[in-house]
Amino acid sequence: MKITFPYMGSPYMYEKLFTLLGHEVITPPKPSQKTVDYGVKYSPEFACFPLKVILGTYLEALELGADTIVTSGGNGPCRAGYYGEAQKKILQNMGYDVEFIIFDEPKRDLKTFLENVKKIKGNNSWRQVIKTVKTVYDMAKSMDKVEKIVECKRAYECNKGEFTKAWHEITEEYRRIESSEDVKKIERKAIERLNSIKICEVPEEEKIRIGIVGEIYVVMEPSINGNIEEVLNAYGAEVERSHYISEWIDFNLIPLPSYKEKEHQILKKGEKYIEIIIGGHAKQSVGAIIDFMERGFDGVVHLKPFGCLPELVSQSVIDKIMREYDYPILSLSVDEQMAIANVLTRIEAFLDVIKQKKHRKRIAR
Repeated sequence: MKITFPYMGSPYMYEKLFTLLGHEVITPPKPSQKTVDYGVKYSPEFACFPLKVILGTYLEALELGADTIVTSGGNGPCRAGYYGEAQKKILQNMGYDVEFIIFDEPKRDLKTFLENVKKIKGNNSWRQVIKTVKTVYDMAKSMDKVEKIVECKRAYECNKGEFTKAWHEITEEYRRIESSEDVKKIERKAIERLNSIKICEVPEEEKIRIGIVGEIYVVMEPSINGNIEEVLNAYGAEVERSHYISEWIDFNLIPLPSYKEKEHQILKKGEKYIEIIIGGHAKQSVGAIIDFMERGFDGVVHLKPFGCLPELVSQSVIDKIMREYDYPILSLSVDEQMAIANVLTRIEAFLDVIKQKKHRKRIAR
């Protein structure tokens, strides 16, 4: 098998999983305008933007020789649940002979989940598979931990670009790990390196902290969300996302209640506004907004793919939350027509509102 996969956030975790299991891996190129053009050209016009971009990455990977696509299924009553089948049909109609291995949550179809695991297992012993999965899980946890430090400290770097350069080099280091012991060593070195970068001190009362919520793909993939984290950092704002891949694994793939506690707390916080799971991450988005607000974040950026029905529902709730709590929330629609200049203007205005609000609070004390 020549395996490829969707490009979402850092692709090295998926690459490492299949490489350690002995498969030939075709890592898809980072999504670019070419990727978007491919996806838009061959996808139905009404399809969600993530479906188009992911299809574009598949086409680029197939051009590089991939013959097997491994991906996750959708969550709840959302069109994302049909991505795999829709993309498979599109590629078949284009003449590609490609195998799709789609991992849904084990609780939805345990038999198919285990059959897919056996395909990926290959000739490896179960002991080797468990060891590999643990190594990759540790890698995901560690990368998320280090990335959160970057998302926070980059807002105060004295020499612009140092944290981004360091993060890119750190991810290359993670790419070479072979075991959980390697992960610990690289994490230690990475934190030491980040702590050595000079930062400009900012008074605590002037610091701005922004949460980023929304549909998982547009939240996690910087190449299609206008690199929103770096942009906010460049304006001097710390950021934290509502989605990290290790947390997605905890909630969706590990069948132990203790690993799902955080996600359940987020869902509970969203219940006042959305009682049931309506698909995608709508309820999580609303719960995450409340969570960020309770944790003292100054505002939230809500990212939604154009045409995403669950996030349209959450947007309607967001207006109510803004009025109820006088809380700044900026909702941005992401698609192939997204104009960066327009986004920057809206972000500048959003941050100005937050600064004025913080200034009024300081004066009132």
